[in-house]
Amino acid sequence: MSAASFLDRVFRNLPRVGGGFEYKHWRHAGHPTSEGVGILPGAVNVDAIARCIMDIDHYMGNIDHLVESRSIEDPRFEPPGMVRFYQRVKIPVLGSIHHELVLKDFGEREGWRVLAWDLLEAETNALNPKQGARADYNVGAWLLRPDAVGYALSSAPKKADVGRLKYAALTKGADAGAAKVLQGNIEGMKRWSNK
Repeated sequence: MSAASFLDRVFRNLPRVGGGFEYKHWRHAGHPTSEGVGILPGAVNVDAIARCIMDIDHYMGNIDHLVESRSIEDPRFEPPGMVRFYQRVKIPVLGSIHHELVLKDFGEREGWRVLAWDLLEAETNALNPKQGARADYNVGAWLLRPDAVGYALSSAPKKADVGRLKYAALTKGADAGAAKVLQGNIEGMKRWSNK
């Protein structure tokens, strides 16, 4: 998977900005989870929220369910336009998932400021599965404009890192709760950017 091809699918399926939270999802490439995008209208300081999104080292305390979030120096990904980072997310009842990702500022697209990430596969595969299930895939994007924030995501754990029942909960369960999670992430990022 790549962030660029994911963004193409997101923009093909982007809900319109309405009077409240709008969510749309779709299946892709036989993956066990759907891809989805949510849009929340409201006044947005695009530059302020973009700075928060790129500030990986300060996600703790501002973004729900994170156990760890830290940037990693890597000459392949130079700030401020790109950042490599590690995250471990704790999902209530089900346990932790962790991964290494690269976040990139894609600039403007169709009137939206786009910041998107993709999984660093080799680096994620090298992580210790005893600290959490490793991501099999994880790609996503923030979409920003003065009247709305969007958040798009496609993610699943490695099946080998979790039991059959937990895998079902982390995939089918993720699809069932995706709209709520995406809306919560948008609201959390907006609150942080307004501090």
